[in-house]
Amino acid sequence: MNSTIPVIVDGKKVEVPNGSTIIQAAEYAGIEIPRLCYYKDLTPTGNCGVCIVEVKGQKGFKRSCTTPVTPNMEIITRSAEIINARKTVVELILANHPDDCLTCIKSGDCELQALSQQLGIDREKIDKVLTKKPIDDSSLSIVREPEKCILCGRCLRACQDIQTVFAIEAMGRGFNTEITTPSGSMAESVCINCGQCISVCPTGALHEKLEIDEVWAALNNPDKVVIVQEAPAIRVSLAEEFDLPPGTNLVGKMYNALKMLGFDYVFDTNFTADLTIMEEGSEFIERLHENGPYPLITSCSPGWIKFMETFYPDLTECISTCKSPQQMFGALSKTYFAKMYNIDPAKIVTVSIMPCTAKKFEARRPEMRSSGFADVDYVLTTREFIKMVKQVGINIAAIDDAQPNDLMGSYSGAATIFGTTGGVMEAALRTAYELVTGKALDSCDIKEARGFEGVKEFTIDVEGTTLSCAVAHGLGNARKVLDKVKEAKEKGKPSPYHFIEIMACPGGCVGGGGQPYGSTLERRLERAKGLYDEDGGMKIRKSHENPEIKKIYEDFLEKPLGHKSHELLHTHYIKRDALL
Repeated sequence: MNSTIPVIVDGKKVEVPNGSTIIQAAEYAGIEIPRLCYYKDLTPTGNCGVCIVEVKGQKGFKRSCTTPVTPNMEIITRSAEIINARKTVVELILANHPDDCLTCIKSGDCELQALSQQLGIDREKIDKVLTKKPIDDSSLSIVREPEKCILCGRCLRACQDIQTVFAIEAMGRGFNTEITTPSGSMAESVCINCGQCISVCPTGALHEKLEIDEVWAALNNPDKVVIVQEAPAIRVSLAEEFDLPPGTNLVGKMYNALKMLGFDYVFDTNFTADLTIMEEGSEFIERLHENGPYPLITSCSPGWIKFMETFYPDLTECISTCKSPQQMFGALSKTYFAKMYNIDPAKIVTVSIMPCTAKKFEARRPEMRSSGFADVDYVLTTREFIKMVKQVGINIAAIDDAQPNDLMGSYSGAATIFGTTGGVMEAALRTAYELVTGKALDSCDIKEARGFEGVKEFTIDVEGTTLSCAVAHGLGNARKVLDKVKEAKEKGKPSPYHFIEIMACPGGCVGGGGQPYGSTLERRLERAKGLYDEDGGMKIRKSHENPEIKKIYEDFLEKPLGHKSHELLHTHYIKRDALL
């Protein structure tokens, strides 16, 4: 079978891969067909009908996102009839859609707004039949605004097909159809707060719960000491919002922007990523010496943790008790930082800049108060941080680099790759192997852990013991790994794996639900490359070699898995109801 076939798009002959749809073929011809429900990384459904085209010799319009091409197919993507039909479809959507674009969270990024302008639609001339629907802001992470929903189905594909959570579904029929939860409340659903539904929503019908105003209030309060941490994925995600190549590492400019915003101390979540490796790596070494229990599964992704508590609670003993780097930082900010800088912890406000909407939920978990206060006070997504920067007119691309403050600002290359799938596994093995054997791995680059394959499996030899490792990203892929572990456990057989890394979001944190819109697989790969490039260029690439990590154990924590570490850096899990 030929790998490519010829088609004709608006009179231009092009060769396209066999199996392409019309919308993909048009892109090879340099033509972007208007669309709403279509999203590159999701299964096309043809819900909206905006992407219609004509095919010579065939009657009626064809939905280009679901129609495969055939050899020598002649496709017409623009004619008076096609354009008028598209306008009619969009006008019908707008007739039941609010016009509050100036106050909409997605203003400037709204695909419906952009498409209306592209098609030359005068929204003031459209007769409205708007049905008022209450906003659901019950969740700690995600707000649902049903009035803005256009029933494109993208969120369903992300939640059901990719994440296999099924927190939301289409309920009702005809004009009464609504994307909602069985109870009508996001808080009373099995939602794991990952925000992948937000990433693909074209109109802002789903968005994160904003905490920008609260952070501004803290920054403007002279009685508060406001400190900030930023996840590794942030530094490679800002560039695309400031007309720089995706994946460009703006770490120094990020620090400077935060200082310009008024934060009193700028630290880095990468510091506690290194700390996580010391604690989690020590957990693994302890199990290695005691021959189990296996597997040990990483605990850095709060979406994955809630997924486990809901769907796989019987595997709780397999999960590392380590808090995520965000929460470790929060606990230390009001204990270690407060002590070293002689600041009353009651005056400290800790802010996180995260690529993840689930971090908002994690910060509010009742277990996360080991400092005696809320360990993390506010969590901003990458998008919220960008809004704040633009509100005060900072052009990140044009400002100088700066350095973070001392104490909790230095990090190794191992920490920075936490932001991509496989990074936690690779970082942990770099340290655990050396602490067990006294020898360094032949290379810091563990290429078997890298890449965006859904599940990666490999082995590594540690002084004659062959360790089986698995890396999964996206919760549909996580199920494949977890089901193997669960099946072995139920049959009384040894675990097929010793060590497992799971990230809730496809691509890991670079693809988090709080990242800039348009987060396709291709874009996530570019961000991941930026992290690997930083790691490869660093002098210190192993967590246990970070001098500030050595200092915190000498001055405060004493040793990994010690009494104070358990008190501040470790947690426990609960069983949640999967039938909500």
